[in-house]
Amino acid sequence: MDPDEDSHDSSLLDNRKKKLPYPKAVGFIVTNEFCERFSYYGMRTILSLYLRDKLGYSDNGATVIYHVFTMFAYFFPVLGAMIADGWLGRFRTILYLSLVYATGSVLISVTAMPPVNLPQLEFTIVALLLIAFGTGGIKPCVSAFGGDQFKLPEQERYLGYFFSLFYFAINAGSLISTFLTPILRADVKCFGENDCYSLAFGVPGILMVVSILFFVAGKRLYIIKNPAGNVLGRVFTCISHAVFKSCKTKEKREHWLDHADDKFDGGLIEDIKSLLRVLVLFIPLPVFWALFDQQGSRWTFQADRMQQDIGSWTLKADQMQVLNPLLILVFIPLFEVAIYPFLTWCKLIRKPLHKMIWGGVLAACAFVISGVVELNLLPTYGTPVSEGLAQLRVYNGYNCNFTLHTNYMTEDTVNSTDGFMIGPLDVYENLKIEADKFLELPYSLQGQNDTECAGISHTGHFRLLEKKANSFFINNKGVSNFTDNNDKAIDGFHIRFLANINDVVRMQVLNNKKNRTMLDIPSTNSSQVSIVRGTYDIIINGDKVLREYSFKAGAVYTINVYEDTTGSYMANAVMITPPNTVHILWLIPQYVVMTMGEVMFSVTGLEFSFTQAPASMKSVLQSVWLLTVAFGNLIVVLIVEGNFLDAQWKEFFLFAGLMLIDMLIFTAMAIRYKYTELKSSTENISCNELKSTTKPAID
Repeated sequence: MDPDEDSHDSSLLDNRKKKLPYPKAVGFIVTNEFCERFSYYGMRTILSLYLRDKLGYSDNGATVIYHVFTMFAYFFPVLGAMIADGWLGRFRTILYLSLVYATGSVLISVTAMPPVNLPQLEFTIVALLLIAFGTGGIKPCVSAFGGDQFKLPEQERYLGYFFSLFYFAINAGSLISTFLTPILRADVKCFGENDCYSLAFGVPGILMVVSILFFVAGKRLYIIKNPAGNVLGRVFTCISHAVFKSCKTKEKREHWLDHADDKFDGGLIEDIKSLLRVLVLFIPLPVFWALFDQQGSRWTFQADRMQQDIGSWTLKADQMQVLNPLLILVFIPLFEVAIYPFLTWCKLIRKPLHKMIWGGVLAACAFVISGVVELNLLPTYGTPVSEGLAQLRVYNGYNCNFTLHTNYMTEDTVNSTDGFMIGPLDVYENLKIEADKFLELPYSLQGQNDTECAGISHTGHFRLLEKKANSFFINNKGVSNFTDNNDKAIDGFHIRFLANINDVVRMQVLNNKKNRTMLDIPSTNSSQVSIVRGTYDIIINGDKVLREYSFKAGAVYTINVYEDTTGSYMANAVMITPPNTVHILWLIPQYVVMTMGEVMFSVTGLEFSFTQAPASMKSVLQSVWLLTVAFGNLIVVLIVEGNFLDAQWKEFFLFAGLMLIDMLIFTAMAIRYKYTELKSSTENISCNELKSTTKPAID
């Protein structure tokens, strides 16, 4: 070709690139993605705490529900891709499933409103299923639909701008919502409660509705393509046919997939062979996601048992999750510019799979760190009730000493008889008494001579139930019993009043600075109540018996109240569970290490997979990649439901060990893998497939 002619063609191409304006439609798509990601991450950030604190699930139960929800959210993209490619097309799939998504978002917010009085458990589960189906279904469609708006090669440069903007919208929505919704949850009071989950769920729900409005508003500007055909379905059908034929016939073929050549094109069969070579490497990947997604469950519960004050500001436990998207934005360019070149110079990485191996090792290290943090938290948990043991507490409701005599059995001492002095308005504790279902423990109590307790004595048997915090209160009516709850307090402290007084009076907890009564109950009420941590006055029948008392977050208090012979009141605060003393900022190292692992593992994994797989199979591969996330969450569910570990730190170390073993297996597979330059049987690669290697893992 003549050089001048070639130059002329290039000039024409450049002119066409300049003449084509940037598609205005992508503004609606990017805004839609920002709102949708805000909705998803905002809801998911507070979900585990809502399941535990409002629906009454245990830490394990809330963890299971959280990870089942996440599992479905990453399973449904397969269905979404099949619906879009084989039936409705991308536009209608996004629209219809967004309506399902918005319905679930609104439903979970309405369910969280106490006055509505809907069955919370049932409706919350329904709402989560709708959200999972909606967000999962549209996940593989939105970025691809945005790519459809560009004409290639004329707008290739614009397409790069779009994916950068799309990436920014994802992370911006995640960052803002992860920071904001915990504030709406904890700092806003509504419906007479100390929190407002309905608003915290409601704002993401509103953003989801707004995302639909923006998406529909741009319809007249969109380039809407017809369904291109169900690639996933063809792959599955081809594999199924090959398996069936290979089992049915005795004919030997070079590859078992060749048995499908009677019904399927040879090019498709070759592409599937190449796809399977890559998918074999996906087998160990779910273990990484099992660790990664616990940032929203186990790590959030861990943060909730830590000191959260930073000066005058309180960092919420669920707000810690904001570190992940924030660090991703920092680490991706940092790794490319500095860390990867350094590791290459050190000969620690030579190929993409080496990055993934180190990413998995870093995830294991993050869980080792979280296990060490958990070991340091153990002393702040108090003494939990354990199998084969019973706990005994005896509260003294008088302003004088009582001597307790009892025969008891502990893990270290058997059949000991001793006398214990219970101080004025104080408590006696023995938290490791051996018991098989129950134990009848004989006791005697004797008031101190030369005090108003002289002549007061009680004898009998303490009936101690196994795995219970059995408590008894010495008062003017004898010795009453109740079951304590000495579990760590969440979002504040727990308080219980035990009143040894003559008449029914008012007992109040007053925030003097804000002139706000936090608790106002009759003296007959001895139930345990949760209050936001702070400095309070304790008022009995109008008299301040404790002034400016600082109640610590995470602690459990019992207030012993006594009325003397002159009608005066006195009280003493007994702490039965220690406060949170390990600071929440000690969690930063594990978040940093986990996010570094994510950059090396997830981003590299996507890039490697897309460069190694045939172009016609890239959409299939992305669906399977998302399925590895679903299976990772299933692993968490199975381990938590197995309930074979009696401590959280052991579970953290278990996951770290699993990750290291998993990486050893992956290393052996990576060593045998032969990198290939693959050519697809399909030359026309869609723009979204070409650019999806830059698509962030956070989506």
